Amino acid sequence: MTEDVRAAAQRMYAAFNAHDHAAAVDIFTADFFSHPLGTTGPESVTRSWQRFHEAFPDAEVVVEDMVVEGDTAAVRTSVRGVPGQPRPTMLEIFRVRDGRIAELWGLSSLRRS
Repeated sequence: MTEDVRAAAQRMYAAFNAHDHAAAVDIFTADFFSHPLGTTGPESVTRSWQRFHEAFPDAEVVVEDMVVEGDTAAVRTSVRGVPGQPRPTMLEIFRVRDGRIAELWGLSSLRRS
């Protein structure tokens, strides 16, 4: 289970960094729920990633730390390629079901205008 959870998180960050928005369908469950955004489904992830990459086309998420226990991963990341502010950091917690991310909680230091 631990390696499945770790692999799901790594697939998500790799797809984001590659601008592979379509991969969200294979990474997130059909009933995925994002607590920070209050959105559901992989399509909501695709839209969010597209908006982010439109605003910051050079953005890249770097995993700094990942702790996995049971069906959950806690990940601390930094974000490169966001001009005009110190390197933002994020803390995200994922719950994985059947090898896909089913639920996400997160905090970010990214300033939004």
